[in-house]
This record gives sequence, structure tokens and C-alpha cells, in this order.
Amino acid sequence: MKKFFAEFKAFAMRGNVIDLAVGVVVGGAFGGITTSLVNDMILPFVSLLTGGLDFTAWKWVLREAVLDAEGAEITAAVSVNYGNFISVILNFIIVAFAIFCVIKALNKAHELTEKKKEEAPAAPPEPSAEEKLLTEIRDLLRNK
Repeated sequence: MKKFFAEFKAFAMRGNVIDLAVGVVVGGAFGGITTSLVNDMILPFVSLLTGGLDFTAWKWVLREAVLDAEGAEITAAVSVNYGNFISVILNFIIVAFAIFCVIKALNKAHELTEKKKEEAPAAPPEPSAEEKLLTEIRDLLRNK
């Protein structure tokens, strides 16, 4: 059992797992930001274009709610909330576009770094010990 926990600890403490955990946390926070962007910034404009309707309230009611004589709800309505689904799709498109832009910028930065490495002339490799010895022998023979 100790070996199992030691293996788990080694797995959990590897760099890739920690990077993945950080990515998940940042992704969750980014998801919250994009959800707010879609619901609070984009959908009001879409609602304005559609005549002031609340976009997220668009739904197809399959069964109306059952109310008692006082107006209290006995059974909730059953509905397909397609407006909310469209909101989630917009959210996904925005997240995918943002990730695309970040990856594109990282690739561009990587290309620029590679170009700089290619532009810098590489120093000629130092001759091996055998080549140095042969050069000395050649020079000695020349001087005779």
C-alpha cells in the first residue's frame, strides 16, 4: 500500500500534472469571464436586435406549470430552453476564438525566436584533436 501511495505522489508531483491543474483552474476562471461576457455584454445586444426579448428566456414549453387557486406553483413547467443553449454555444465560440488567438500569438512568438536563432551565424566547430595534430604535421612538413 505504501508503494501505491508513493507512486501516486510521484505521479501527482510531476510537472505535467501540476501544469494541467493550473490550466484547469485558469480555464475555469476564464470560463466564468466568458460566461459573463456572453450573458452581460453580448446577449443584451442580440435581444435588442430581436425586439427586446430576453434571449436566455427563449424556450419551448412542453407542459405548462400547474398552479393552485392562490397562484402557488404545484408542478413546475417542463420546457426546452433553447435560448440558454444558444447562449452556451456563443460562450463556446468566444472561448474557442480566444484560445485560437492565444495559440496563434504563441506560435508567432515561437517563429520569431526561431528566426533569430537562424539569423545568428553559428560558430564554426572547433577542430578535433586529430585534425589539430594533422595540421601541425602539415605545417612542420611545409617548413622543412
